[in-house]
Amino acid sequence: MPISSLVQLIEQVSAKPILEAAPSEDRGVAEQLPFPFMALVGQMEMKTALALTLINPAISGVLLVGPRGTGKTTAVRSLTDLLPLVPRSLCGYGCLPEDIESGGIDAVCPDCAKKFGEGQPLTTLEPVSIVELPLNARLDDVVGGINERAVAHQRMMLQRGILARADRNLLYVDEVNLLGNEIVDAILDAAAQGQYTLRRGPFAATFRARFALIGSMNPEEGRLRPQILDRFGLRLVVRGLTDPAERLEAYRRVRAYLTNPRAAIAAFADQTLAARDEIQNARNLLPKVTLSEAAEKAGLALVQTMKLDSLRAEITLFESARAYAAADNRTESAPADVRAVAPMALRMRRSKFMEDYFHSQHGEETEINSIIDAVIPES
Repeated sequence: MPISSLVQLIEQVSAKPILEAAPSEDRGVAEQLPFPFMALVGQMEMKTALALTLINPAISGVLLVGPRGTGKTTAVRSLTDLLPLVPRSLCGYGCLPEDIESGGIDAVCPDCAKKFGEGQPLTTLEPVSIVELPLNARLDDVVGGINERAVAHQRMMLQRGILARADRNLLYVDEVNLLGNEIVDAILDAAAQGQYTLRRGPFAATFRARFALIGSMNPEEGRLRPQILDRFGLRLVVRGLTDPAERLEAYRRVRAYLTNPRAAIAAFADQTLAARDEIQNARNLLPKVTLSEAAEKAGLALVQTMKLDSLRAEITLFESARAYAAADNRTESAPADVRAVAPMALRMRRSKFMEDYFHSQHGEETEINSIIDAVIPES
């Protein structure tokens, strides 16, 4: 039976056994050979959330919360072979066709204006990248700074940082709860605006930073600031596998990968290629996907019943439901899609502090209204 959806593909491959491979010769060359995403055992919610983020960046990313050794970092880095294609600017200034659409022909550099007038492309398709932000990164590494090589030649030039390189990519932060406050503030500013301005003395430059934020953390090592938590669309609690058969299969796959990474990757090459095509097709279909009226009512009822204040709850819920429908090759999202993504989209959105704060304010609000009615009666 042909596989008709990304969800079915992930479910089927998760149960596929892998054969042990013979050791390979060490050629002494470092290569990027991540563990295959399709070889991950179990953890369907985590794999689904990551796939939905690739399909729809408007979900605003994923937060993976769980103990050490549950595959969080491995899962994120294994996305390398599934990344879809996005248009990249061919210009050193980053000019895009959307700049002309929003600001006219003067919004791009003269060379791009000429290309546009001649009907030449301003962009080329390239795969999305995973840009990692290390915990030891300095603020200048994150936002950018003065190009020291240019200064040596008596020129002043600002160079972009990690946030700018993450534009239209995935920005991954492992142990995100351990980031310094100044780094968190920089991420918050860029995530809120989709761009940021770097100022060094009299010089300034504005960089695009439209990224999907993916973070992982172990809650034993510290809490996450509410401000940065709010920037993650989907929130997942990643627990260890409980089925002994799944744990044994996970061990066998890891052992096969450590013995011969190329053979382990090749064993899942067909499934990886199929999943990548499914993700790209779903991403292309996404602009045509709409929410049914029943899906809208179901989502709003969930948010209202849970008494959530943030509008990001609806945004994440509905954008995730659209991506889920696109992954199933449908152009209309149903209540079943909302149900499937609701736990990921609505988790960790209630605040005990805010509940207590509003409760404490209730008495004052009642007193103020009674005084107003006594002093200035309604006409």
